[in-house]
Amino acid sequence: MSNRAVLEVIALDAPDAVAAQSGGADRLELVTDMAADGLTPSRETFASIRAAVDIPLRVMLRLADGFSCGTHDEVEALVEAARGLRAEGAEEFVLGFLDGDGNPDLVTVERLVAEMSGCSWTFHRAIDRAADRDALRKQLADLPGLDTYLTAGSASGVDDGLPTLLAEAARRGEPGYEARILVGGGLRLEHVPALLEAGIDGFHIGGAARPQGWSGPVDAAAVAEWRETLGG
Repeated sequence: MSNRAVLEVIALDAPDAVAAQSGGADRLELVTDMAADGLTPSRETFASIRAAVDIPLRVMLRLADGFSCGTHDEVEALVEAARGLRAEGAEEFVLGFLDGDGNPDLVTVERLVAEMSGCSWTFHRAIDRAADRDALRKQLADLPGLDTYLTAGSASGVDDGLPTLLAEAARRGEPGYEARILVGGGLRLEHVPALLEAGIDGFHIGGAARPQGWSGPVDAAAVAEWRETLGG
């Protein structure tokens, strides 16, 4: 088994995807509208990216800013979006919803998991806003396909969340802690050594792959710097 750390890069379109793959990304997270922290891309965008690269793609399931899925009709719209992306060939997803008390919205999450039966998926940074991270992990532990948590350890980012990330890494294999930790959210290269030392093997970058900011494209050289730091 390879010990290579997974590098996931956010891609908004096919040129982003090509640059990320050429720089050494192992997987892409596909989103649109980063002003809303990343929403579900269209089927057409997914198809164009799928045609452009051959690395795994995880597609965001989120139709509005925030971590509440909203009304019944909004949930059904999200389920329909997931169905359409599945029909287009999507096999991996990213999602995460909380209720008003900061607990996992199990009704919505389970509805989506049923729609994407057989797919692998990430529970994203909603965990960083949860009332109880440990309880959330244990409530979600038995859901099929959940293999990753995208987390900074804190809602404010990795700087504040690093102790939590290291503590959770030390619990690897315990109930609720089997899924990979994918670190993202204010992640910088200087965080990497301590995370690798703790056995964390998943890293997620967005703005760090874009020297010109979100108005500019993914830069293959920036991705390559991360790949080199993580180990080729």
